[in-house]
Amino acid sequence: MTQRLNGFQTAPDAYKAMLGLQDYVNQSKLEHSLLELVKIRASQINRCAYCLHMHIADARKAGESEVRINLLSAWEESELYTPRERAVLRWTEELTRLVDRSPSDEAFAELREHFDEKDCVDLSVAIGMINLWNRINCGFRTLHPLDRRREAAAA
Repeated sequence: MTQRLNGFQTAPDAYKAMLGLQDYVNQSKLEHSLLELVKIRASQINRCAYCLHMHIADARKAGESEVRINLLSAWEESELYTPRERAVLRWTEELTRLVDRSPSDEAFAELREHFDEKDCVDLSVAIGMINLWNRINCGFRTLHPLDRRREAAAA
């Protein structure tokens, strides 16, 4: 795979604006671990290797377990996720898969069981942001860092 272009170098003002909105999300009261689950799950759906590489590493650094990271794509089949996390993961899927259907009333009601209105907005902005990052990185084929062992073997 060859990178098409570096969108962030080409349009630094767009990148700066995205970082501003990302800073808003990061300053919300939503916990970092929950936001990393959102970022990983949306990036799995969107097949964004760059974002998966980054956010899986971030989740590990934040103390997320390997088994929860590995089973995230099958979260509905696992009891490792709390009801609150499950509500977030369902909402993440609903907002990421808009092409399939509109977000359901059931998913929103489940979300509201665990979050106030402001948190619902902040979470939806966070989901929108990772989807935007995914679209930029997938569209321009942003390359994720290579595994250092592969680099050494190739040299």
